[in-house]
Amino acid sequence: MTPVTPMTPPTPPTPTAPTAPTTDDAPSSPASPPLVAGLLLAAGGGRRLGGRPKALLPYRGRPLVEHAVRVLREGGCGVVHVVLGASAELVRERAELPGCVLVENPGWADGMGSSLRVGLASLAADPRGVDGALVSLVDQPGIGAAAVARVREAYGARDALAAASYGGERGHPVLFGADRWAGIAAGAAGDRGARDYLAAHREAIALVDCSDVAEPFDIDTEADLYRLDG
Repeated sequence: MTPVTPMTPPTPPTPTAPTAPTTDDAPSSPASPPLVAGLLLAAGGGRRLGGRPKALLPYRGRPLVEHAVRVLREGGCGVVHVVLGASAELVRERAELPGCVLVENPGWADGMGSSLRVGLASLAADPRGVDGALVSLVDQPGIGAAAVARVREAYGARDALAAASYGGERGHPVLFGADRWAGIAAGAAGDRGARDYLAAHREAIALVDCSDVAEPFDIDTEADLYRLDG
């Protein structure tokens, strides 16, 4: 008999490593939305109010600065920097401002311009990478979250420049894209704040009418205090 030769089993196929997805196949992560932070200027000493710091004026049973911060947050600013000056330690003790970045302006008596410079520098140093600043004043309780939200929506890029308007007149809040901060800070002096910069760039400002949702009055003198009773 002829011997039977055993069959050799087939060699199993070598497994193929999975092919890495191409750039076109890889899922794309959505870009982070721009970060527009609130910048509250609350350093004033209330010279015409008998030296009563504006941040600590009573409003609805609490310091006025708390209301101003709440307005910024309700208007969409998750990040809020607050510039303190007059009686800064008292403000820290009496006001509840959790989550806010509190920055002190030792030169607050020189006027709003110095507070604006300090505030913009604080935003520039924020590790979260702030793209725009929505600037408001602590002594304008008639400007609420609706006006903040409208002006904030005017952000389009880091060179944004926008402001609320009332009866055709520019007012607060104002929006500064981060690319404009250096130029604004360079011209901010005395009580003029950013007015000179805004005047020089009038054509670039997007005016956002807020006449129907806010009243832009200031609390400057004793005669204005009745507005805090509401």
